[in-house]
Amino acid sequence: MIRLDAVLVALAVASGLGVVASQHQARKLFVQLEREQNRAHGLEVEWGQLQLEQSTWATHARVEKLAREKLGMRPPAPAQVITVEPQ
Repeated sequence: MIRLDAVLVALAVASGLGVVASQHQARKLFVQLEREQNRAHGLEVEWGQLQLEQSTWATHARVEKLAREKLGMRPPAPAQVITVEPQ
């Protein structure tokens, strides 16, 4: 009878330790999840800023201005333009 009580107490202690360990692991994973969600949010904000910056740098007026000023490009003369008709 004493041996059975000792086994039951040992099982209860082992079960309690298992519950504590699993709760601790769950809390650690939850903290990691929140950290990654915050990181993902920060990356989404950065992505939005980069898209805005790209659209600013790629505006037609800016590209045309740089082509004229830095590359010395000019629109072709009307005689140089060839129109291709669809068949």
